[in-house]
Amino acid sequence: MRAEEFARPPVAGDAAAMSGGRSFAAFLDSLPDILVARDFRRIVAAIVAAHHAHRSVVFMLGGHVVKTGLTPLLIDLMERHVITHVAVNGSTAIHDYEMARFGATSEDVAAGLRDGTFGMAEETGRGMNDAITAGHANGYGMGEALGRALERESALAHPELSLLIAGRRLGIPITVHAAIGAEIIHQHPAASGAAIGETSHRDFRRLSASLDGLDGGGVVVNVGSAVIMPEVFLKALTVARNLHAGRPTGFQTCDLDMQRQYRPRVNVVERPTQNGGVGYEITGHHEIMLPLLAWAIVDALERGAREAIP
Repeated sequence: MRAEEFARPPVAGDAAAMSGGRSFAAFLDSLPDILVARDFRRIVAAIVAAHHAHRSVVFMLGGHVVKTGLTPLLIDLMERHVITHVAVNGSTAIHDYEMARFGATSEDVAAGLRDGTFGMAEETGRGMNDAITAGHANGYGMGEALGRALERESALAHPELSLLIAGRRLGIPITVHAAIGAEIIHQHPAASGAAIGETSHRDFRRLSASLDGLDGGGVVVNVGSAVIMPEVFLKALTVARNLHAGRPTGFQTCDLDMQRQYRPRVNVVERPTQNGGVGYEITGHHEIMLPLLAWAIVDALERGAREAIP
């Protein structure tokens, strides 16, 4: 390491106001150019470069991303045409659906488990399963079916917080990758295994199709899914490469999670980038790391736009 790689403290007093020394850009520039701080800069740069090159930027999510209040950041990146595909596990879709319809989500699992009421909410189970069954009949994937159902609701509590609704509005695929028996809506009498399986399988095919756009500079970010999305991604990538003579290659991946786990490390960071590309592990709480990532991406986009003005 060299002296110029060291971190810098905030600029004090009037000098900060004059130089922008306490801006978010100044904070990013002040980080040490070492280890994960350097990796963080690199994944931000990769996402911005992918956006400018019109390559795919795929975010894969677990349920805690919604439960920690981070969907507005992702929706903003979708509106800026940075994120091109959002792939989620079943719990993410449930929390997103409940926030949109009712303005609240999550429950006390331990208390509900004692008397068998955990996950038995009629409104969520009925509404989501009816939407999935209708989607099955109409040829939709699960994400599209749920998004369409929310659009038809006359009184939504917070539609602006929903990834499912934003995907419909912006034409960005939101694919839902179910695990039969792992999600509370599968307990409901309205659940149809045929509908859940078929609509989720359609979404698997849609994700596989999106991955072709990773070739030569795309980015995949896994946030908060330690099992389902890393496994789904590896199989979807296999399908994409089978259909396109070994492509996509030359893309970058990042596992952005609270803990380091086997499947995200191997199936997202290591194996997909072995024959070209780079993978990163950046570990920290979602409610801190994802805002840092989103703000850094927007800052880089806006800096680039300012520098492009003659």
